[in-house]
Amino acid sequence: MKLGKLDSDTLERLILSRFQKTRSESFGAPRIGMDCAMLDFDGDLIVTSCDPITSADAKHIGALSVHVNCNDAAAGGAEPVALLVTLLLPPESTEETVAMIADDLQTAASLAGVDIIGGHTEVTDAVTRVTTCTTVLARTPKVKTLCGAKPNDAIVMTKWAGLEGTMLIACDHADLLSGVPDALIERARDLSDHLSVVPESRIAMANGAHAMHDVTEGGVLGAVWELAAQANRGAVVDKSAIPVLPETEAIADACGLDPYRLMSSGSMLIACENGERMVKALQRAGIPAAVIGRVTERDFAFSDGSPLDPPGADELYRLF
Repeated sequence: MKLGKLDSDTLERLILSRFQKTRSESFGAPRIGMDCAMLDFDGDLIVTSCDPITSADAKHIGALSVHVNCNDAAAGGAEPVALLVTLLLPPESTEETVAMIADDLQTAASLAGVDIIGGHTEVTDAVTRVTTCTTVLARTPKVKTLCGAKPNDAIVMTKWAGLEGTMLIACDHADLLSGVPDALIERARDLSDHLSVVPESRIAMANGAHAMHDVTEGGVLGAVWELAAQANRGAVVDKSAIPVLPETEAIADACGLDPYRLMSSGSMLIACENGERMVKALQRAGIPAAVIGRVTERDFAFSDGSPLDPPGADELYRLF
């Protein structure tokens, strides 16, 4: 493809025509010549967050761009409404790749219940692979804010440890998985369907969540530390209670990685007074959940008394 912005016809054909208006807050879908987007939040607080995606293959970059950003807002107790997506493409990109990414963005946006309302698309030799930078706009009532984790709060975890990392390794580094059964690798590649934590955020807010944190780089153990540290507290973790999928165990073992410190977008931690009630509410909605620990006054440790170290670089980067 030629360097620079896509021409208007190509932009409309490959990208803009694929995005749909579904939210009442949105004034309209993005159009040629519109440099700004407008939203009506009707007096609620506006919550925003921005993250790039640089480490995914083109097939899944749309889903990760949507869910990673929506998850940030959802973890703050807000309802994601809209996204602005900047898409940077290397010159060897094809129109088929651009259309595939746009379709992936819209599919993920529909799953998360958000509109894509604008952004920027450009072919540039400044990048060697497809790169996105996405901004989410979310809303929350002024009276409905999180108060922070409290001592003796249960720590509830949704879904499974290492979810995102498992998917990325299966998609991008299958050459390292010669000893892993093909069926497990295929199941790992399909984990992109589980990357959103927006549904569990809504349930958690309705069932007394004091704090939430989406599990990203540093994995579940890093997220536990960050959840508690935000409130100047500590935590005790029962490692045996942390759910791990068989495909994650197999892939992490093949690569020599710790699944508990492997990036896990799609999983959320919830601090709340009644962990069992929270777990039952999530399970009724079809979301796997478990109590994996509790918030303490200050120190970080495992349930056997050994220390819980602060988060470091994600295990995925050891592959490089």
